[in-house]
Amino acid sequence: MDSLEQTLATVHDLLRAERLDEAAALLRRCPASMEQVGYDNWNGGTDLYEVRLELPPSEFARLGTRRSQLEEQIAARLKTVLEPETQDWYSVRFVPAKATRPDWRSDVQVDAPQKDIALPRQVRQNIVDGLKLEKVAWFGTLDDVEFLSRLYDLKGLPSNDSRYKDAAGDIWQHRFNNDDWENDWVYTDDRFKLLDGPSEAFLRFLCEIVHPVVRPSRDEAIKLVSHFNDQLRHAGWEVIEEEFIAGRPRFSYRPLRNQTARAVMRARTVADALDAGWMAKEIERLEQAVDRDPALAIGTAKELVESCCKSLLNKRGVPFTKSEDLGELTKKVTKELQLVPEGITDETKGADNIRLILRNLTQLTNNLAQLRGLYGTGHGRDGQHRGLQPRHARLAVASAVAFIDFVAETYAQRESLRSPGTPGIAG
Repeated sequence: MDSLEQTLATVHDLLRAERLDEAAALLRRCPASMEQVGYDNWNGGTDLYEVRLELPPSEFARLGTRRSQLEEQIAARLKTVLEPETQDWYSVRFVPAKATRPDWRSDVQVDAPQKDIALPRQVRQNIVDGLKLEKVAWFGTLDDVEFLSRLYDLKGLPSNDSRYKDAAGDIWQHRFNNDDWENDWVYTDDRFKLLDGPSEAFLRFLCEIVHPVVRPSRDEAIKLVSHFNDQLRHAGWEVIEEEFIAGRPRFSYRPLRNQTARAVMRARTVADALDAGWMAKEIERLEQAVDRDPALAIGTAKELVESCCKSLLNKRGVPFTKSEDLGELTKKVTKELQLVPEGITDETKGADNIRLILRNLTQLTNNLAQLRGLYGTGHGRDGQHRGLQPRHARLAVASAVAFIDFVAETYAQRESLRSPGTPGIAG
């Protein structure tokens, strides 16, 4: 292969092009090394290599279970880059960087909770670009000094103009007396470091943009929050309603604990592993529709399962027709992958429970199709119709992802038995 840096640079560009910004940012920041970890003599011999990406221990811990998903995203693009030039197999693994502080035993701060929050620069830039494109005045109904004074001690920050002693006088002069600064000057001002400084400061800035005092229109604030979250969820964060002031929401931020976000991320991993680019649109619609359009999310969950079934059947060379419904496609997949409950012997511990789970799994797709017919998109409604809530859409999405995750892993396991040494989908 070419030099490791050249290869990883190409992988980084692919991740950026596919809007996998967090994986791209981590790949760019992490020192990388490569080590041969094994040899497989199947099919003429294959060397097995592991690319190791070093993360600061605090960030390694923060990523938690998401590390494996990010590793898979990077490894899939690494495979794409290297396939034309080598038959060797490469995996990717994040590792905590080794501490080099000789005084670590006496460092009283070492066990203090980390205050900063990793938020890639590209995610911040995307949000700022969106605000500029929509011509959103970040200061809202306030002036620049009033807005920034809610977040910063402007009298304690230096002036960039020698005629003034602090940032408050400097900003007032150039924004109101001279009026020679652009409206969006704050994003690139080194004193506030919104794009490159502490992530917490940027998140607080976003929440202040949609504060009721700054932006009294609830509809406008909700729309902006939706745009923020479209970007923030890629880095594992979200802006949420925390409390109400005079009937209007005040916003805060938190780590993304939403089950849907994890399910959607897992769905992307499955699509990557199957090289099923045609599932991408369904996944994108799911991500955007769960809270805003539950009916669309429910319909799309069904379509996602259908796309997965068709992808697997194509890979196994099993024919199907356009007229076959989801139930028929599911039956073909379960038969081809030998998922049928009858494959479990009575001697297997918990055989009855396993049979029941597998039977319910194959019925899940039929239930999704029926739910779509009742509440999803694609059907006219009378004036008395009441749709389901986002929590019901999340249930449908989680069910769909559970199905595609299971059948995709089973497919990978079956393929590995056919061709030893073939990497599967990490669980």
